[in-house]
Amino acid sequence: MSIPAVRRPDGGRDRRGSHRVAILVYDGVTLLDVAGPAEVFKEANRFGADYRIVLLSPTGADVTSSLGIRMAVDGAVSPGHAIDTLLVAGSDNYPRAHVPADLADAARIPAAAAGRVASICTGAFVLAAAGILDGKRATTHWRVAHELAVRCPTCRVEPDAIYVRDGTTYTSAGVTAGIDLALALVEEDHGPDLTRDVARALVVYMQRAGGQSQFSAPLQGPPPRSPALRRITDLVTADPRGDHSLAELAKHLNVSTRHLTRLFHDELSTTPARYVEKIRFDLARALLDQGHTATQAATLAGFPSYESMRRVFAHKLSITPAAYQRRFSTARRAHEPGGPHR
Repeated sequence: MSIPAVRRPDGGRDRRGSHRVAILVYDGVTLLDVAGPAEVFKEANRFGADYRIVLLSPTGADVTSSLGIRMAVDGAVSPGHAIDTLLVAGSDNYPRAHVPADLADAARIPAAAAGRVASICTGAFVLAAAGILDGKRATTHWRVAHELAVRCPTCRVEPDAIYVRDGTTYTSAGVTAGIDLALALVEEDHGPDLTRDVARALVVYMQRAGGQSQFSAPLQGPPPRSPALRRITDLVTADPRGDHSLAELAKHLNVSTRHLTRLFHDELSTTPARYVEKIRFDLARALLDQGHTATQAATLAGFPSYESMRRVFAHKLSITPAAYQRRFSTARRAHEPGGPHR
């Protein structure tokens, strides 16, 4: 199906008031990256918006999603298409492999004329390969944020963001963050009231609290090269409740506090205090996931008090321990008597 090239005198809509959303798909595309945002725009139409959604592939051929489901597309990418919003869906194929030139071109061509360009999850790698993210702030799934920074060295990658806007370019985190991004785009077009109706209808948050860190696994990282420093990190990991003040840790190695601080800085790019805090934070998250109360988790993880643990959660995740547990505790524990609570 071809898309008529109707020019938009107001910069965002054609003369009939519709807003054209094109989603770029290709073999191996993640189905939820396509369906999630599309569902947001379709739901917005029920409340008075007029989004026209089309699926485009590089050649116009139908594609097969990562689940093996065949997806019929509306046409091929063409410079003549009038597109208000271009969405580039992600795939597990990238960053495992480099983005093919034809796929990068398929994003670059419509992006040149689109009013705004956005990626869902690893779709950011396609935008990066097309040169669209050069010199811009961006995000992607937390697991591959570092790889995006390597592939696009001029990007400023923000690994904790749910989505990032830089001018008319938008990038979002893991698959369901595409819904968050689509809601933000709808709010940009139609304001908060209509968007709130859409979020309620879809039973999702209009604006999700916290960043990607609340979903990421604990950051273990490689062990220190220095045997002395490894003794300290092993000590802290084995007994997070112990006295791990700078003075006590230095005494354990019979070195000066200054020397120990230098070791942590040179090998782990952190301070002894921050390392201890990180180990306790990771353990507290694991304890909360297992169903321990927040006060129990604080004690077992070695925090001086619940309040000190709460401050760390607020700093790292922008949510409280109790809020974290409500989101990530198992359904079985959540419904048992005496389930997760502070």
